[in-house]
Amino acid sequence: MNTISSQRQYAGVLPALNFHTLGLMFIAGFFATNAFDLWGQMISPALGFATLSPHGLAKSLLGSLGLPKGDFAGYFVHFYVVGLIGYPIGWMFIFAPLWQRVFGTTHWLLPSAIYGFGLWVFAIGGITSVAGLPFFLNFTGIAWVALVGHVLYGIVLVAVLKLIERSQGA
Repeated sequence: MNTISSQRQYAGVLPALNFHTLGLMFIAGFFATNAFDLWGQMISPALGFATLSPHGLAKSLLGSLGLPKGDFAGYFVHFYVVGLIGYPIGWMFIFAPLWQRVFGTTHWLLPSAIYGFGLWVFAIGGITSVAGLPFFLNFTGIAWVALVGHVLYGIVLVAVLKLIERSQGA
C-alpha cells in the first residue's frame, strides 16, 4: 500500500512524491484551512474578537512583490497555494521528519500544535513584514486570533492525516 504511515514517517523517511501524497496534502489542507477560516472569520468575531482576513495579507504580499493583488489572487494564494500546498508540505517534508529526528516517536498533538505556532511566527511575524505591514501586526487582537487559527490549522491538518492513515490500515 502506498500510504504515509506513522512508522515510516517517524523513521525519518520522507513521503513519496506521487499523486497519493498530493491527495493527502489537498484533503488535509482543505479541512485545516476551513477550520482556520471558520475560527477566524465566524467564531472569533461572534465571540467579540477580531476577524481574520488572510486573503488581505496575501494581497498585501503580492502587491509588495509587484504581482497582481486583486481579491481572486488573494484568495487563491491563501486557500490553494498556502492552505492546500505550502503548509502541508512544511509538515510532511520538513517539520515532521525533523521532529522525529530530534524527539523520536511522540504523540502527534504536541508537534502539530508547535507546527501551528511556527506557522503563526512565519505568517504574522515574517510575511507581514515582507508585505509592508507592522511586525506581528503590532500584537493587536488580530495577531492573537491568528495565533489560535494557525495552531488550530496545524492540529486539524495532522488529525486529518492520521484519520486517513488509520482508515487505510497503515
